[in-house]
Amino acid sequence: MTFNSLDFLIFYPIVLLLHYLLPLKYRWMMLLAASLIFYMWWSAPLFFLILFTTVVSWICSLVIEKTDDPKKKKLCLILTLITSLGVLFFFKYYNFLAGTAMSIGALFGAEFDATLHLILPVGISFYTFQTLSYAIDVYRGDIKTEHHFGYYFLFVTFFPQLVAGPIERPDNLLPQLYKEYKWNWDDAMAGGKRMIAGFFKKIVVADLLAAYVNAVYNDAEASTGLGIVVASAMFAVQIYCDFSGYTDIAIGCARMMGIHLMQNFNRPYSAKTIKEFWGRWHISLSTWFRDYLYIPLGGSRCAPARRWINVMIVFLVSGLWHGAAWTFVIWGFLHGTYQIIGGLTLKKRQELCEKLHINRDSVGFRFYQQAITCVLVTFAWIFFRANSTGDLLTLLSHLFTSWSTPVGTVFADMGLNWTGALTSILSVASMVMLDRLVVHEEQPQPDGTFVSDRAVYRSRGLIMMWIILVAWMVLLAGDGASSFIYFQF
Repeated sequence: MTFNSLDFLIFYPIVLLLHYLLPLKYRWMMLLAASLIFYMWWSAPLFFLILFTTVVSWICSLVIEKTDDPKKKKLCLILTLITSLGVLFFFKYYNFLAGTAMSIGALFGAEFDATLHLILPVGISFYTFQTLSYAIDVYRGDIKTEHHFGYYFLFVTFFPQLVAGPIERPDNLLPQLYKEYKWNWDDAMAGGKRMIAGFFKKIVVADLLAAYVNAVYNDAEASTGLGIVVASAMFAVQIYCDFSGYTDIAIGCARMMGIHLMQNFNRPYSAKTIKEFWGRWHISLSTWFRDYLYIPLGGSRCAPARRWINVMIVFLVSGLWHGAAWTFVIWGFLHGTYQIIGGLTLKKRQELCEKLHINRDSVGFRFYQQAITCVLVTFAWIFFRANSTGDLLTLLSHLFTSWSTPVGTVFADMGLNWTGALTSILSVASMVMLDRLVVHEEQPQPDGTFVSDRAVYRSRGLIMMWIILVAWMVLLAGDGASSFIYFQF
């Protein structure tokens, strides 16, 4: 089931009510059952995959904790890695590798079909990384083993973040599952507001822009240079609203139950560098790769050449994580290249600014940095959004050559009229306002609590704004619930 479906609007209030009515000793059972129902709504048979990887990682973690033999510890960790990554690679990457082998074979006259009819389990990349982080943390001694399988299974399958994150760490989510919660208006209002923001981003902004983006990217042969530029800029907003919208709904769902999930976005398009962008975009994934791949590879505590190799490895893996296609690998390579060039030229660029007496802290220079970063990120989105490498080559060719089509014709081909343009602009402007209102009012404090924003909800003007936003969603909602983009990953 999806968040933006009628099924969920019936399912969630029931779960929320039971969450506060049931005694603590029974609550985990209800949450686990609800999470499994939520997941099996997609495909019941695929439930056994998540059960299999969860059982293996849990048993291995118990052995790691009990044994003093380093070899046994390492063997259990390797078994967990092989199991979790093996399932992920088979279902997500087998056909990709088989297709690549078939293409290479065709070059030498060998014709064969090695592909299989596989269904990609929803959320497999997300829950696999949660089981891996748990096993690795236990192996490192960073956390204690969870001896209650029910609670550990709930940690892996907790329904708000099961399908598309945030990728939670065990030391954050597991302790919260044991706490007693009573109805709290601050949590209820903060969570409800976060959910409204998420629904608005998805239904009003992402789904609205998707039609214009698809008109260009799903017909690459007919694309024009201007159309690609406009569609790519729209896709930059679409994918942000689609994915951060899901995250907002997930965080809001959990918050209404008193549970705090980690922030996953922090206004990424305000970043001044590509490195900063990745500190603001999909934060749970970026920090996961930092802690479990980049640092173990040596991180920045090594020779410069090795450090840049580590950066490129992380981005290539990140690209492959996003999708089993060469377009995603190239997208990751491009972002890795951005980072390497940025790092290698940093000192020279700073010296140039000093020679030209440019104040790097000025508003104008910051805006210039943000604009350059947005252009680079948006250009990279072309590789991410292209349906195939063939389409990608066509789009890149037309981007630099096909500029003779009149502006009116380009917009007409996209289905973009003045009403659609005005609606899109107002929707995006409202989204920007929502980001400022929602995310930054809820900053965690040193004691683990969050700033209360009750005064914000007492403002009549803001209450009216939320009512208008809900009405806007109802007016612009389509006939059916469209899937979130990151469900395919």
